[in-house]
Amino acid sequence: MNPAAAGPVARQPLAVLKAELFKALGHPIRVRVLELLAVADTPVSEMLADTGIEPSTLSTHLAVLRRAGVVTAHRDGSSVIYSLTDPAVAGFLAAARTFLLRSLTRGSDLLADLEQEAGIELGAAAGVSALDAASAAPLRSS
Repeated sequence: MNPAAAGPVARQPLAVLKAELFKALGHPIRVRVLELLAVADTPVSEMLADTGIEPSTLSTHLAVLRRAGVVTAHRDGSSVIYSLTDPAVAGFLAAARTFLLRSLTRGSDLLADLEQEAGIELGAAAGVSALDAASAAPLRSS
């Protein structure tokens, strides 16, 4: 096999599949539905109560998740109950949560550093202004 053939082009189909998965997850309602399903199999009626959206809207979002192969549904009497097709989806959500928490922590650390730096600069600027005001005062009275 040609080593060049094993480059990025050879991996493109997997990248396309991943992109399609991310698109399927790319709406807050779908993420919320997956969070509910990560805890337990959930009937549509509970999803409607939790999300507060119209049944037709939820149906559309569930169809996107089904087409992506992320969820599956079965009937139990008159209820339709959804579940994750693979526990790895719950792991994926947990990994996203961890990533976001770490990003927010880094952001708040950066913000604290910037605020501290700004405080030093403001203090220095205030000191210069006070000094300028004090030195200019005798000149004004003359």
